[in-house]
Amino acid sequence: MNFPLKKINRIAFWASVIGMLAFIFHFGFNQTTLTQQIIDGFYFIVITLGLISTFVRYVEKPHHLKKNVAIFDFISVAYTLYIFYMYLFVGEAFKTDLVLENPMWLIFAVILSFIREFSELKLNLNRVYLNPAQLFILSFLTIIFLGSLLLLLPKATYNGLTFIDALFTSASAVCVTGLIVVDTATYFTLFGQSIILILIQIGGLGILTFASYFSYFFKGGTTYENQLTLSEMTNSQKIGSVFDTLKNIIIITITVEFTAALFIYFSLDTELISNFADKIFFSIFHAISAFCNAGFSTLSNSIYETGFRFNYPLQLVIIATFVMGSLGFPIVVNLVNYTKHVILNFFRFQSWKKTYKPWVLNINSRINLVTTLSLTFIAFVLFLIIEYHNTLEEHSLFGKLVNALFIAATPRTAGFNSVDMTALAAPTIMITFLLMWIGASPASTGGGIKTSTFAIAILNIFSLAKGKSRIEVYRREIAEISVKRAFATISLSLLVIGLGIILITYFNPELGLLNIAFESFSAYSTVGLSLGITSSFNTASKLVLITIMFIGRVSMLSITVAIFKKIKHKNYRYPSEEITIN
Repeated sequence: MNFPLKKINRIAFWASVIGMLAFIFHFGFNQTTLTQQIIDGFYFIVITLGLISTFVRYVEKPHHLKKNVAIFDFISVAYTLYIFYMYLFVGEAFKTDLVLENPMWLIFAVILSFIREFSELKLNLNRVYLNPAQLFILSFLTIIFLGSLLLLLPKATYNGLTFIDALFTSASAVCVTGLIVVDTATYFTLFGQSIILILIQIGGLGILTFASYFSYFFKGGTTYENQLTLSEMTNSQKIGSVFDTLKNIIIITITVEFTAALFIYFSLDTELISNFADKIFFSIFHAISAFCNAGFSTLSNSIYETGFRFNYPLQLVIIATFVMGSLGFPIVVNLVNYTKHVILNFFRFQSWKKTYKPWVLNINSRINLVTTLSLTFIAFVLFLIIEYHNTLEEHSLFGKLVNALFIAATPRTAGFNSVDMTALAAPTIMITFLLMWIGASPASTGGGIKTSTFAIAILNIFSLAKGKSRIEVYRREIAEISVKRAFATISLSLLVIGLGIILITYFNPELGLLNIAFESFSAYSTVGLSLGITSSFNTASKLVLITIMFIGRVSMLSITVAIFKKIKHKNYRYPSEEITIN
């Protein structure tokens, strides 16, 4: 009885894959009326096969299906049947307006069918062939290459794009950097900007996060091998909680991005963007770009664009969004649990009802939060003083405070700019160097060496100064492996950035050392801030910057782990010797 089900599922899956390719062909190339009608007809074949596959699945294996899956299937089937009803019985007006000229309703049904059929595939993350680090790196390389091909489609841009510029843009989007060689606002069509948006979302969370979660959601289980691989890739504390971690990542992302898009929409001036669809797209684009710390904008001058630079509510929403993205998913989850604990205890008026839970806010969250808040506050005060009569001169007192906070927070891998970057004072640029290099918190959508790494380095200095042999904080000792990783990360980051600066200076010496160094730090930390020289790079310099962005996103430590084979634990130790350091 399983053979017909497998065969029908396979046919429906490959039909949905071809349907997705037809969707790309549909929007990527100019179509004649006949070609468009053929494509639309094929869309209906895809969703019909999807309906048959779903029906057979319930007939053959009803006991294997979960409640959540049944709800998804019910909504999907109801939506598809509605499309059929409108097409067959409503009349020519629906066919012309919604199917031939704007078939998004139909395409959405095809996408639902693809998700459902794709989820039935057996996801096998076999560690025999690729370890987690290699799998992680390969997934990013694949998405960057596919993204560059999509951006080369005729209808993705107004005037065409060279392969190197398409590759650069795709790498910048997937690596959530935000450095651009062509203006996103004027060079790319709505279709091209949508491709960039999808690449940002995939790059911010990782394609394996989406694939693994959807597979688990529909199947309700997975192999121990898959859980082991995913636990290393998502930094899960327990192998059994890996899919809880994935679920938290998806829920946090959707919640924050939806809320941010809503606030951005209501903060926009209707005189600047009057069209409803344009406002929706602007809000969604900037919400996703901000949360993923990508820095891409559909405005030519980012938030510094005329008409937006004085929109302080918009700036505050974007600040809150990219700060949430930069904190890291484990810290956000920990903060939510801590807040729930505090609120519940607040409403338990009798002391005997109150609960005591030690370390609700764990040491990882404490260190990263203290470091983040300290760096942001110090930078805010310094930027307010230094830029008060410079780039902040045109703003009111409240505007100065908002923009000082914006330029203090955005170097932490966000990449948006609300002031003229080329007009910043020299001390501000140097402080921005440090902030970009440190970056966001671990397990976040941001880059850099990470706040925890910087904190461990500072704590180590104090420990050595006090004559301690261990790093102790909050009545806990930092594990030796964490200290080793921190200093390996620092060393490798400086090595990559330094080599990048040397190469770009060799290929484009006319651009100036300070500008090149700023660009290299921005690329490695996936920040996206620029002093305006990115578009001036030649092909060799662009390739160097692409490499730096990629290494910064996947981390040099992951690359070294992917290259070198792990040795087995040795049951011996050599005599220790001290090396002269100072």
